[in-house]
Amino acid sequence: MLHLDLDAFFAAVEQRDKPSLRGKPVVVGGVGGRGVVSTASYEARRYGVRSAMSTREARSRCPHAAFLSGRFHAYREASRAVMGLLRSVSPLVEPLSLDEAFVDLQQADLPDLEVATVTAFAEELRGRVTEATRGLTASVGVGTSKFIAKVASDLDKPDGLVVVPPGTEQDLLRPMHVTVLPGVGPATAERLRRAGIHTVAELEQVDLDELVRLVGKAHGGGLFQLARALDDRPVVPEREAKSVSVEGTYDTDLTDRKLMEGLLTRQAGEVAARLRKSGLSGRTVSIKVRLHDFTTLSRSSTLGSPTDAAGTIARLARSLLTDLDTSGGVRLLGVGVSGLADWVQEDLFGDTAEEEPELPEIEIPHHSRRTWAPGMDVEHDELGRGWVWGSGRGVVTVRFETATSPAGPVRSYAEDDPALRPWTPEPAPEDE
Repeated sequence: MLHLDLDAFFAAVEQRDKPSLRGKPVVVGGVGGRGVVSTASYEARRYGVRSAMSTREARSRCPHAAFLSGRFHAYREASRAVMGLLRSVSPLVEPLSLDEAFVDLQQADLPDLEVATVTAFAEELRGRVTEATRGLTASVGVGTSKFIAKVASDLDKPDGLVVVPPGTEQDLLRPMHVTVLPGVGPATAERLRRAGIHTVAELEQVDLDELVRLVGKAHGGGLFQLARALDDRPVVPEREAKSVSVEGTYDTDLTDRKLMEGLLTRQAGEVAARLRKSGLSGRTVSIKVRLHDFTTLSRSSTLGSPTDAAGTIARLARSLLTDLDTSGGVRLLGVGVSGLADWVQEDLFGDTAEEEPELPEIEIPHHSRRTWAPGMDVEHDELGRGWVWGSGRGVVTVRFETATSPAGPVRSYAEDDPALRPWTPEPAPEDE
């Protein structure tokens, strides 16, 4: 098994596309006071900035970093290039997220699976990833199981390769802290600590009955196996859908509540149509709302039985919006349905089914306030492509540069300057 993990992915894409940020600390995530760090470059990590840290704390640790909001079109493009490359070498590829995946090397058409062979293959693959992504690096681990490969890929970051020879798995794991095992979070680690168990070697000495008593039957059985480097999980290339969702991002902040309700209603209709097309229904309706400061909120409500009715989904989505404060503006709205089933509860009492909502054409009003988010791509009539350095008090500051240009000049404009506009690439066929 091979596990590939792109290094500091979001931040690395930003550094690749913004020459002036190369070699400097970059933090990607929510840029507002309630924001959360998604990814920090290795230059920022030296100051203690980590994923899931509040942006407020990250700014206090590394005030000179560039704090940028996400550009998901750029991340998706890089991810597609990597996943396509992996699928070209093996039909069994299991993406875990945009930036990491497992690959079954038994299906990679290698002459053998000797250590020297898989090492050379993995080294070549890393080079091809850098070429396909125009400069990004990946850390790779290879082992006899998914668990060992994942552990190995974390051992030599960034831009590293670790191959664990068969038969040496337990020697690798024994000195490590128990948190290296999947499923050992803070609560489980504390239970084990109170029992005097800190390392994998110490966990290995605990019999199954005692481990079940400590952490429960299901969890204990899994940890018992993993502590002995036993993991027979296969690479699963296609995962069953766990949810169906639709979302939209808007170039201008939405402030009209009626407009937002209309957009949620339309999205609910699209979700319902996708459910019916797939022969599915779902019990849990959720909404996703990203505010003007890139804080992302979510709310959900669970029905007593599955539904694929657009009216029901829309009604719940609109009710979930009611309790959220959107007065500052909203830049993303989404509706999703999870808890999927392949059946719909019939109305056993003969009530009239909820009427399907009408889905009128919706226009985003031009007077909605435009958000110039730090890091977003823009284009100017005279100076061409660039990105937002910062904005406020009616002014937006832009650095004009691209991935293939040298670090460019910085200029400031009025926020409503007609010569300046957001830039987005043409959608890939699968995004249309």
